[in-house]
Parts: sequence; structure tokens; C-alpha cells
Amino acid sequence: MVGEHNIIAEASDMAHSIGLMGVVDPLMYKFAIFILAIFIGYYVIWSVTPALHTPLMSVTNAISSVIIVGALLAIGTEFIDNQTNLNNFYIAKGLGFFALILASINIFGGFYVTYRMLAMYKKKVK
Repeated sequence: MVGEHNIIAEASDMAHSIGLMGVVDPLMYKFAIFILAIFIGYYVIWSVTPALHTPLMSVTNAISSVIIVGALLAIGTEFIDNQTNLNNFYIAKGLGFFALILASINIFGGFYVTYRMLAMYKKKVK
């Protein structure tokens, strides 16, 4: 019993010395949240009834419109001499443009899906 206790204590001391106990890498923490968000989003979206699909799409479009505002702000940043790193400046503009394109596709796709959903409820004229 005493020998097992010494082995556990030595393993614990070794883990503390190399930094394995009580420290979670922030990247892994954020990655775990991202994976959980994917699963939760998947189950939330697939459990929505068709009657609630159109309001859900309008909320999604509203969120994408906020992303477009942020992307336009990122694209419109100005380079300030000796205060802005040139590489970060171009990265911010590039990512802002990429976010603008993706959010625009999301908004127009959402409007198209909403249009198709509402067209299903219209009476067909013979």
C-alpha cells in the first residue's frame, strides 16, 4: 500500500513539473466549444418544424447582416503610419472581404429559401 502511494505521488509530482495537471490549452478549450456548438446547432435546426422555418431564417439573416457590418468596418480600415503592422492590415482587409462574401451568400440564400417556403403555401392557379 505504501509503495502504491509513493508511485502515485511521484507521478503526480512529475505531471505537475511538466505542466499536465490543471492546465487546459486555450485552443483545445475553444475547439471543444466549437464542436459542441456544431452538435447543438445540428439538433436544434433539425428539430424545427416547417412552420417555424421562415422565422428562423429571418433571424439567421439578421445575424448575417451584423456580420456584414463588421466586415465592411474591417475592409474600410485605414493604414496609419508607424501604428499599424502592414501584414495585419492586409490580413484584416482580406478576412473582412471573405466574411463579406460568405455573409452575402448566406443572406441571399436565406431569402431564396424563405421565398421557396412561402411559395409552398400559395394556392396554385390552374
